[in-house]
Amino acid sequence: MESEKLSPEIFERKKRDFDHNYEIIKERIKQAAEISGRKYENINLLAATKTVSPELINYGISKGISLIGENRVQELLSKKDSLNIDKQHTHFIGHLQTNKISQLLPFVSMIESVGSLHLAEEISKKAVAKGTVMPVLVEINAGEELSKSGIAPKEAVDTVEKIMCLEGIKVRGLMTIPPICENGDDAKRFFSIIYKLFVDIREKNRDNKDIDLLSMGMSSDYFEAITEGANIVRIGSALFGQRIYR
Repeated sequence: MESEKLSPEIFERKKRDFDHNYEIIKERIKQAAEISGRKYENINLLAATKTVSPELINYGISKGISLIGENRVQELLSKKDSLNIDKQHTHFIGHLQTNKISQLLPFVSMIESVGSLHLAEEISKKAVAKGTVMPVLVEINAGEELSKSGIAPKEAVDTVEKIMCLEGIKVRGLMTIPPICENGDDAKRFFSIIYKLFVDIREKNRDNKDIDLLSMGMSSDYFEAITEGANIVRIGSALFGQRIYR
């Protein structure tokens, strides 16, 4: 999957659209944070950049975007040298094949989509071999959908504890993608389930101050995710416009 290539005219329109969208999103994040008893600064806006051109990503960075997320290893590798951002501000948020782990590790600061113990074990092996420690979020399949990866909520606590015991991995929290819902209020039920799991895991590991991130919410439901406790929201089309797939 290639990123979108923009003509000068389209790029100018995309920049105007980005400016408009970014202001709306920042205001809604501020409102949702206040509802949940937090501040705007407590919420990490991750720009989901799948298919987005490097020039538009760089424009977003110049306007204040400080964290991006890519879904595909090959697309990340093709863009990385053109982006005005370093690995410390780049997360991987998509399905990760075990044969791509070694390629990915040098270029991201976190993998948000660790959806099985097997994947965690493979990341552990590769990280240990490279002499590094990779921060991760454990992906929970909130709706227990067969079409999605992730750990079932009822297995989450035990699986997270097993992953925490692996070398070369630092568990920083949880991530989820809820089932497609007709509206944000429907999604809140799933976000609430994951937030309670997040709290339970932190309570069981009180001495581990690293477990502090909850990545929930995308373009259609980030407001509701924040009100239910998310501190990372992954926003793509609401920020950059509808994606063009080739």
